[in-house]
Amino acid sequence: MSPFAVKAIQLLLSLSLLIVLHELGHFIPAKIFKTRVEKFYLFFDIKFSLFKKKIGETTYGIGWLPLGGYVKISGMIDESMDKEQMALPPQPWEFRSKPTWQRLIIMLGGVTVNIIVGFVIYICIFYFVGQKIVTINELPNGFAVSQTFKDLGFKDGDKVLKLNGEDFENLNDLNKFLFLRDVSDITVQHMGGATETLSIPEDVGMTMFKAGEMQPFQPVRTTVLDTVIPDMPAAKAGILKGDKIISINGKATSIWSNLSKEIKANPSKEISIEIEREGTNQTILVTPLEDGTIGINNYGLEYVGAYKEIKYGFLESLTGGTTYGYNILKDYVSQFKYVFTKEGATQVGGFGAIANLFPGEWSWLAFWHTTALISIILAFMNILPIPALDGGHVVFLLYEMATGRKPNEKVMEYAQMAGFFLLIGLVLFANGNDIYRWLFK
Repeated sequence: MSPFAVKAIQLLLSLSLLIVLHELGHFIPAKIFKTRVEKFYLFFDIKFSLFKKKIGETTYGIGWLPLGGYVKISGMIDESMDKEQMALPPQPWEFRSKPTWQRLIIMLGGVTVNIIVGFVIYICIFYFVGQKIVTINELPNGFAVSQTFKDLGFKDGDKVLKLNGEDFENLNDLNKFLFLRDVSDITVQHMGGATETLSIPEDVGMTMFKAGEMQPFQPVRTTVLDTVIPDMPAAKAGILKGDKIISINGKATSIWSNLSKEIKANPSKEISIEIEREGTNQTILVTPLEDGTIGINNYGLEYVGAYKEIKYGFLESLTGGTTYGYNILKDYVSQFKYVFTKEGATQVGGFGAIANLFPGEWSWLAFWHTTALISIILAFMNILPIPALDGGHVVFLLYEMATGRKPNEKVMEYAQMAGFFLLIGLVLFANGNDIYRWLFK
């Protein structure tokens, strides 16, 4: 099965699961408060449904447009824009007849479930799998460093010892901390043994973003391949696991970061790769994909103990998974500011970008990691104070609680329509970016 198909299946499965759980977050409290739910749908059923069945007062179904899902709650101004129902006198089973605090709980239910689901998945991963971290012992050759950080005094081969004066154990998180956290200085050991503490500018995250250097510290890895993905250009051209890449287009390379950069510089252009296999050299022609990849990697497994494995008990998993989920949410909120830059607007992605979060080969661990991430992202996006999202409804409810009077229904209708068109515009823009990157990058 092609990597594209694997990613598409994972995306569909993950989103379907999260949409159903999100809508259950609205459905369950609505039923608890004796509020009528007319429809419960996975995907949108514009004009027709793929499946539907009425059970009691609720019609359950699957729509054909996979852009989300919804529950239609009686007496609520939502995307259905059911003006006829809203023109009738309020009924006891309707949303608008319920106390404000009950309506607030119903509206916050979806976001709450998404947060809980993300945290629970991380807790389960901690308990059943544990964590694999990279310490200085697993990186005997240190880091290859981007030019921006070389200008700050860092050098290829540096070993990172401390961040902000404290020991920093999991080096996998180094780039993320630089991009999203408050890092004022890094203590490194240069090749030769000299130790130095280097200052980090306050705006280093924005500098990384604008320079396109999101991974400025990469492990110095050799060019011996431990991964060749089936059905990708390298595999089709005959490159095998265990091959050592000697040069790209005649340019000698011995460090993985340089090799990767050289390949990415030639998207959709045939390149000449010289490899060493069982003591003999040969040249293979390969054409990278549009994104500048050919389906190879070296995760550094030639080192003894490429990672340190940590196992957790139940209570440790509970606290560790929750803390991990909280930091994921905190980091996502922190990086949201980059969306409002010129560079950030071009990086906004739709379903293609989300699909690329999943690996091209099936992995349940990667699937659940990514599903937890998407669940937390959905929670944050849904709570934004935009009409047509849960957060927009929450703003009106908070206004009602603060003032003691309901907002004008016409105002809510117009706000709902404006929010709906805004969301449609954002969806088109995000997926348009995906298409543009696919066609031209």
